[in-house]
Amino acid sequence: MKINKFRAARSAFYFAGASVLLTQPVSAYIDPATTSYVVQIVAGIVIACGTVIGIVWNKMRRKLRKKNNTEEAPAEDLRNGEHGGVMTAEELLGDEDETDKQ
Repeated sequence: MKINKFRAARSAFYFAGASVLLTQPVSAYIDPATTSYVVQIVAGIVIACGTVIGIVWNKMRRKLRKKNNTEEAPAEDLRNGEHGGVMTAEELLGDEDETDKQ
């Protein structure tokens, strides 16, 4: 069943109009602490959205790189190493010694 876009927009417009017209004025005081709380909520939502976008972006980039790059990843070198995937301190220090000699 297709929803008519025009009908949905018209219904939303009527709902918004009724909400505005049928509300009654209220004498209320908004405390500065309440405003601070609202600012914290908005900041939390912005930070959470940024985090989700960053995670999704990195996953997409990795998938694209994986498709374009057929070379072995550095993690593959560790899996095929002498110690069953564990890099020892001697192996790490051995890499520094080779770079210092050059």
